[in-house]
Amino acid sequence: MRTGIAHLPLHGGKAPRWLFERMTRLARAIACHVVDEYGPHEMLLRLADPFWFQAFGCVLGFDWHSSGVTTTACGALKEGIRGLEHDLGLYAAGGKGAASRKTPAQIVEACETLGHDPEPLVQASRLSAKVDNTALQDGYQLYHHSFFFTRDGHWSVVQQGMNDDNGMARRYHWVSDALESFVVEPHAAICCDRRSATLNLIDRQSDGAREAITAITREPDREVAKTIAALPTLNMPRHHLLDAADIRPSQLQKVLVQTWANPPEDFQTLLATPGLGPKSLRALALVAELIYGRPAATRDPAAYAFAHGGKDGTPYPVHRERYDRTIDTFETALHRARLGERDRLEALRRLGQWATTVGSPDPHKHEQA
Repeated sequence: MRTGIAHLPLHGGKAPRWLFERMTRLARAIACHVVDEYGPHEMLLRLADPFWFQAFGCVLGFDWHSSGVTTTACGALKEGIRGLEHDLGLYAAGGKGAASRKTPAQIVEACETLGHDPEPLVQASRLSAKVDNTALQDGYQLYHHSFFFTRDGHWSVVQQGMNDDNGMARRYHWVSDALESFVVEPHAAICCDRRSATLNLIDRQSDGAREAITAITREPDREVAKTIAALPTLNMPRHHLLDAADIRPSQLQKVLVQTWANPPEDFQTLLATPGLGPKSLRALALVAELIYGRPAATRDPAAYAFAHGGKDGTPYPVHRERYDRTIDTFETALHRARLGERDRLEALRRLGQWATTVGSPDPHKHEQA
């Protein structure tokens, strides 16, 4: 289940070494507390909650309004639990940029020590990235992918994309619990500050489009070939996000040669086809619409403004139980952690500032933290 999306301003810097080392200690303390109290599976659920994750980044000490909170918090947690993975039953792979491409190898390495088959986890990592980069085309290119998992096969993904045109980043949260399909509305709650024109092939309204696209890729068809050849000169439907300049029939033909040789069972299988990128999938979506009359949805699934918890820019009070549980978790972890008193007090102060910014149901409850 994809559990949320958050929009944040892009931030090009990174945390100073002294700050990152302090963040690593705090991340370790919080992770150890959550695992000790609730088990490693609960840590995955917390990471998949955008509300909790943003509080986590704030407590660690990074600018929680910037995109750097995602990459830095994930990096601090991964480094913080290094050497404790087997004791905690919690493992981390991936990261920002080049580190994200090491995710499969790091999953395999961890699974070898556990004696487990890594393939289901590797596939989950690859599919979650492919869905957010290709099946959901919202203008954000992934550059960060962190994959967390437990020894019993549960997993959580925190990944982030950037949009250079609007200067924003978008964060995607996934969790394996209750996941029925990677390609049919895998999210439970989505949070952001901006919405945009989107090719949304994971929307339920795209069921017909997914079926038509998959049918096109299963076997050669004269009408399909004719339509593909004509794409660069066609007048596009007004709602379609494909520019004629983007269309390369030769590239699309290469993809189809592969799929015709090994027909995909379904749309999820099709996504794993080598060379099937965003442009090729947009072109296939257009062909499916022209031939079968099955348009893809264009609804941006990001519906909730993260910073204040409101929908479509309208604030509403944070649920008391959720708010208090988040605050209490961090307060307890910080009080129990083996930290210097200054680090502890500064972290508690940041937690109090975050609580005030979000909007406590009872603004005086946590003043003495």
